[in-house]
Amino acid sequence: MTLALQQTLKEAHLTPQEIDLVAVTQGPGLVGSLLVGINAANVFAYTYKKPLLGVNHLLGHIYSAQIEHEIKFPALVLLVSGGHTDLFYLTDHLQIKPLGTTIDDAVGEVYDKIAKNLNLPYPGGPLIDQLAQQGKDTYHLVRPYLKNDNLNFSFSGLKSTLVNLVMKQNLKDINIPDLCASFQTSVINVLCEKTKRALTKYHVKQLIVVGGVASNSGLRQKFMTSFSNLEVIFPSLQYCTDQAAMIGIAAYYQNQITKASKKYDLTAKPNLFF
Repeated sequence: MTLALQQTLKEAHLTPQEIDLVAVTQGPGLVGSLLVGINAANVFAYTYKKPLLGVNHLLGHIYSAQIEHEIKFPALVLLVSGGHTDLFYLTDHLQIKPLGTTIDDAVGEVYDKIAKNLNLPYPGGPLIDQLAQQGKDTYHLVRPYLKNDNLNFSFSGLKSTLVNLVMKQNLKDINIPDLCASFQTSVINVLCEKTKRALTKYHVKQLIVVGGVASNSGLRQKFMTSFSNLEVIFPSLQYCTDQAAMIGIAAYYQNQITKASKKYDLTAKPNLFF
């Protein structure tokens, strides 16, 4: 972490004394990973007597859209990543109402699991997306959890179906591009349908899609065409996956409401939500 901090300051042409605020991801996430960042932030902020602010990782993803665009309220946010699949309604800065979440597996997690069963390297999402563009939806897989009248998601059944299908057949007998296309079509249709349901209940000025899976080309194309009557915002690819910029911009807006303190005792909150 020391080397990373030194390199970051060097590339930014800043000294520690020129920093106004130290922000760090406090959760959710794996506690070990969170503690590495939190301990480094505590020490750095204490050493240079800078205010310190813990930031919700999910808030960071939401505000990744603000890096290149101006969020217009009210807005609907679909957050899709390796650990999360959530719908949020935003009425103002930091005024966030959770509408729906996954009751089991997150979308990105399922992508990686399917990729592993197809002997594709990690991370599997980008490769499945590429292969899906070469295939057709010939397997006509189920669109899970659409009969339920809510805004939650469930992808464990779809994952099990794909895993069992691959296990029962020899990989060389499977048309992998078609299987990837069928899987991706199922996932994207579910995300699209649940988003449409949310939009019937909440009037918004923008639809924002963030998280690692927001870099998926199939998802981007589907949402841009399906919601052409609405301003649809996707961050640039570099801001979809986890990065410090999203935590920094989230901290900027959070600090307007909850001022950072000079108490250097932040702890990890692995189950942090809203």
